[in-house]
Amino acid sequence: MENTINGIHHITAIAGNAKKNYDFYTRVLGLRLVKKTVNFDDPGTYHLYYGDGNGTPGSILTFFPWEGITAGRRGARQVTEIGYSVPEGSLDFWLKRFEDNNVIYNKPAEKFGEQYLTFLDPDGLKFELIVPKTADNRTPWETAEVTSANATKGFHSITITSNKIEATAKILTDVLGYRLLEQHVNRYRFITDAVENAAIVDLVEVPGEVAGHVAGGSVHHVAFRVPNEKVLMEYREKIAKLGLHITDKIDRNYFYSLYFREPGGVLFEIATDNPGFAVDEPAELLGTGLKLPAQYENLRSELEKTLPSLV
Repeated sequence: MENTINGIHHITAIAGNAKKNYDFYTRVLGLRLVKKTVNFDDPGTYHLYYGDGNGTPGSILTFFPWEGITAGRRGARQVTEIGYSVPEGSLDFWLKRFEDNNVIYNKPAEKFGEQYLTFLDPDGLKFELIVPKTADNRTPWETAEVTSANATKGFHSITITSNKIEATAKILTDVLGYRLLEQHVNRYRFITDAVENAAIVDLVEVPGEVAGHVAGGSVHHVAFRVPNEKVLMEYREKIAKLGLHITDKIDRNYFYSLYFREPGGVLFEIATDNPGFAVDEPAELLGTGLKLPAQYENLRSELEKTLPSLV
């Protein structure tokens, strides 16, 4: 089969308070709430999806907000940083915005010839706003306060921290079709040529780093993108042949998924573009209604009363 992973599909993380999460991502960062649904395994908890105006794969950041969850710890065997692409000249805007909204951040720096600004969300999840070397022509979601001159365009990259990168790198290159682009000290940048954006995975090797703890403010998993179910199942066969445990195909309503844990310890998902987020509400109304998987429709009245208000 051809290597047809089309970069990052979505990233899923864990949060605490749902309203605080919603306020930060829609107001401070200026993302669109694309879908308001529930955790398939815990319907009393939201699954919130944020992204661009159409819910385009490569822009989707999702959260399980569990009220009162303990804080996670960044470390080895984890996705430790999420990179968003932003326009050239926008970092000053974001510095002032973070100051005005009491967001924890570091001064801008540079790596691989790209300027970036690090910040933390309210639960301590670590991000980078990155000005890419090549202009990103994706159309962002705009708000009254975050216009297209400064708005995030979608994902630029993720960073995985590992005690030893060799086995993870082999999955990226031999299975997912990435190639090593460049290296600086202990950071190795891998890229897929299948897409122009959301195409980068950085592996950082820290032999003595303690394993991280996935909880509040942590990435739960990263999903890689394929066009359809046919390609999805070809990947299932390929990964299973390596002796890695991989799930059966799972219907997530908005995409079909497979999950496996790569040898470095990070949970990887492969997700399809189809059917997309407009399958149960029109594009102009994305994120406005509570959408439930069919198996939980009988709980709608109860969930509408018990799920926390986001407004």
